[in-house]
Amino acid sequence: MPLPLTTLCYLERDGKYLMLHRTKKERDVNRGKWIGVGGHFEAGESPEECMRREVFEETGLTPTAWQARGIVTFVSDDEPAEYMHLFTVTAWEGEEHPCDEGELAWVEKKRVGELNLWQGDRIFLRLLAEGAPFFSLKLTYRGDRLTEAVLDGKPCSGARD
Repeated sequence: MPLPLTTLCYLERDGKYLMLHRTKKERDVNRGKWIGVGGHFEAGESPEECMRREVFEETGLTPTAWQARGIVTFVSDDEPAEYMHLFTVTAWEGEEHPCDEGELAWVEKKRVGELNLWQGDRIFLRLLAEGAPFFSLKLTYRGDRLTEAVLDGKPCSGARD
């Protein structure tokens, strides 16, 4: 069985990120969490094509300027491993529309940490805030609990046992 390939994208505007509060799907591993926008690759898509399509589907906006920021490997005892391509977007076209997966909200970057986030997301959001160069981050979960974080092949802070 092929491992899931996904994208996650944070649109940036005026010191804010466009965040998605996942509330609408009953069976959703992200239910109740705040995340960026994104989703699963379709056959033949590049990471950039997947990101642009998913951003449009979930927001109505079409990215015109973006940066690939990293690859995040998720390992879990509950779900198959997943490889996520992480992007930030600074320009787009179109009109924002409601999302069928939850509520979209522009959140000040300095307040994002107050939201109900996955612990591993806090690590890569910190890396984004620090302007880290392209990175590889492996996050290992036991249920909802982050047990290991490895940044560019070396253990990093942020995981708790």
